[in-house]
Amino acid sequence: MNALIDDVRSEALFASDLQRSQEPTAEVIRRAVWAMVDRFGETGCAELVAQEYGEHPDCAIGRMNWARDAVRLAFAA
Repeated sequence: MNALIDDVRSEALFASDLQRSQEPTAEVIRRAVWAMVDRFGETGCAELVAQEYGEHPDCAIGRMNWARDAVRLAFAA
């Protein structure tokens, strides 16, 4: 179940306006994830990710790798 939750969180962070260059704290990452899920829902975040992969696949891969790593750190138990 954690893998599914991590996927949703990663998609939400990916879809957010938060940037790696901002060097966000764990708290900022968690707030961004919750805000995106509240605003777009799980499906909406996934749709935004799919759209970005379709339009900018070269950039999307790096952003998703960052989002996954950031989510793992921000939501570590």
